[in-house]
Amino acid sequence: MHHSDRADVSLGFGQAARDAGIAISMGSRGDAYGNAVAESFFATLKKELINRRSWPTRRELGSAVFEYIEAFYNRDRRHSTLGMRSPAEYEQLLYAAQDEGQREGEKIKSNSVV
Repeated sequence: MHHSDRADVSLGFGQAARDAGIAISMGSRGDAYGNAVAESFFATLKKELINRRSWPTRRELGSAVFEYIEAFYNRDRRHSTLGMRSPAEYEQLLYAAQDEGQREGEKIKSNSVV
């Protein structure tokens, strides 16, 4: 996945990326907030992982980035958009609320006169 503003992607680059199997994502013209989420994520990644040490090889950095995203960021790291909960905690709360809503719906259905 490659994300960019429209201003810095040439047609040649876009074609080369597609030929290599890389998906292209572009912000919409004139939308100042189009890539704010991506920029925030990459700033966090740099601050919390990349800039904390030197990386002797790309492979070592790639493994560390994968581990950070899959094992920490997407599971355990607290996110302000989730009420300072981790994604795992947020999903548990969401599923519990959905289960409770389903049980309430079943109670209403069983008490209804047909």
